[in-house]
Amino acid sequence: MSLRTYDSADLHRLLAHRYPFLLVDRVDVIEPGRHVIGTKLLSAGEWWAKPDPMAAFPFSLALEALAQASGALVEGLTDGAAGAIAYFMGVHHVRIRTAAHAGDRLTLDIALIQWRRGLCRTRGVARLADDAVVVTAHLTTIVRGTA
Repeated sequence: MSLRTYDSADLHRLLAHRYPFLLVDRVDVIEPGRHVIGTKLLSAGEWWAKPDPMAAFPFSLALEALAQASGALVEGLTDGAAGAIAYFMGVHHVRIRTAAHAGDRLTLDIALIQWRRGLCRTRGVARLADDAVVVTAHLTTIVRGTA
């Protein structure tokens, strides 16, 4: 059961990214500030799939999708504080597993590891519908402007 769902309009308010670089279609907050699950539906009409619709979804974009989905988790840590801005800082312990392709649903599972003095460390796992892991990583985000 999710407590809040970010649809397309909510994601535009939450993230600075827009098409074609908005890589999350929906985010469900499972536990505010602790656990979120995002969804990305991969389409053959997207820019990364042209000119070859059978191309694999780039792993770097899967990492970026994880980072974007973590924005909903960071908002839960700051309690929506006005003026708080999150900056994606780094990625560590990246493990690349299975390629995703057009037609797949990518599930982005983000869990909090540590939150201290504006520094947020999370663990992200991108999976396909059959539970095959696409990529796992530890993400670091810094939050500024919180009182």
